[in-house]
Amino acid sequence: MSTDPYIELTPRQMTLSELVRAIRVDIEAELDATNLYQAHIDATDDERAKAVLAHIRDEEKEHVAEFTQLLAILDPYQAQELQDAPQNVADIISGASPSGPSETPPPYRGAQGNANRLTVGSLLGQAQG
Repeated sequence: MSTDPYIELTPRQMTLSELVRAIRVDIEAELDATNLYQAHIDATDDERAKAVLAHIRDEEKEHVAEFTQLLAILDPYQAQELQDAPQNVADIISGASPSGPSETPPPYRGAQGNANRLTVGSLLGQAQG
């Protein structure tokens, strides 16, 4: 798979909600790369290749962590979920019910403060317009 970075370019700045989605796609790409490099490591006995691939794999893991932190900065709801995750996982492992977010975060809002919720109708309108 090769991703052409110019396919999705538009002649305008991304909205905050578009940037958040783009960061999630970036995280997905980093995780795919991590898995690909690990598969290469598992498929070879060449220690030189394994060392280089492991180094590159670990850089991808660092990128996932950095993108995740950026996502938490850009999306307050995601930040709350990341904060609550350790306790939720501990509760699941112990058999208790996960507590969920400590409080309901505000709805996600775009750069202009408007809720940037896409619907099928709004997407169709964009495609036809």
